[in-house]
Amino acid sequence: MKKILLILFMFSIFLSVGYSKDLKVGFIYVGPVGDGGWTFAHDLGRKELEKLPFVKKTTYVESVPEGADALRVILKLAQTGHNLIFTTSFGFMDPTLEVAKRFPNVVFMHCSGYKTAKNVGTYFGRMYQARYLTGLIAGAMTKSNIIGYVAAHPIPEVIRGINAFTLGVRKVNPKAVVKVVWTQTWLDPGTERNAAESLLDVGADVLTMHQDTPATLQAAEARGKFVIGYNSDMRKYAPNGFLTAPIWNWGAIYKYVAKQVHDGTWKSEQLWWGMDKDVVRLAPISDKVPANIRKLVEDMKQKIVSGEFKVFEGEIKDQNGKVVLKKGEIFGDKELLGMNFFVEGVNGVIPK
Repeated sequence: MKKILLILFMFSIFLSVGYSKDLKVGFIYVGPVGDGGWTFAHDLGRKELEKLPFVKKTTYVESVPEGADALRVILKLAQTGHNLIFTTSFGFMDPTLEVAKRFPNVVFMHCSGYKTAKNVGTYFGRMYQARYLTGLIAGAMTKSNIIGYVAAHPIPEVIRGINAFTLGVRKVNPKAVVKVVWTQTWLDPGTERNAAESLLDVGADVLTMHQDTPATLQAAEARGKFVIGYNSDMRKYAPNGFLTAPIWNWGAIYKYVAKQVHDGTWKSEQLWWGMDKDVVRLAPISDKVPANIRKLVEDMKQKIVSGEFKVFEGEIKDQNGKVVLKKGEIFGDKELLGMNFFVEGVNGVIPK
């Protein structure tokens, strides 16, 4: 009898991590699937997930504000039989944890957060690796030596990307500077466009951004300037000025997690994958970029993938010239995840 009870107990634990022969997967998006950027990229990943034979249904809810509305939507997904739920914006973190407490047999994965639970994991990508590569291109293509960066919120994720990009810029062009304008929004085409225009007005001839819409690309295209996108391959919005874009391949993570849940091997973990796992990519590089720069980018990409090159390896100075990382030293994940300074070459301030 004790043996039977033990087997039943172990089976209940097995079920508690979300095992099911078939999966019904839910997604909650902060923006519309047609944004061309962040949410669009996540939805491409959802479509990749649907190709797995054991994924019987996927559901998504778009344009969900962070906060109470998110809690309601996540709760509804759990109540309607979704046994795996992906919440795809930082502000969904606490609502995800709250719903997870009520549904211990459902697996939740939260994008870009840092809090976990027995049935809640986190996932993100090392986008700073691809940002560095795009910096090499921007630094080579500028003639004015002024590069504009339209940035959303002053959080470590965005700051880390600006710094990695600038390190790439300065690698090929030590005279170039990266001017940063903050929008304080992830998704507002009008605000993003105005920020891009302000950078063009002060002489920027290459733009890039950490935003969810293609407004920055459209601004650059209208003024005949070069632009580097983000999130997805946005070349259709700037057919003449588009150089490349650091892009997401969320399907790699979505399929990995779904297979674990299906196989009953899933456990809470914090995934932070990079170019070696193909979560982060570069869109095809424009032929307008010189062949020697395209080769340099490919060579550096291979070094990043192999681990031979680390983006944040010293010597690195902050924007005031102070050494923050000595030669030969490397920032670990703790320093990367808490980054709150600008490197040398950035022209801008981090709002308090």
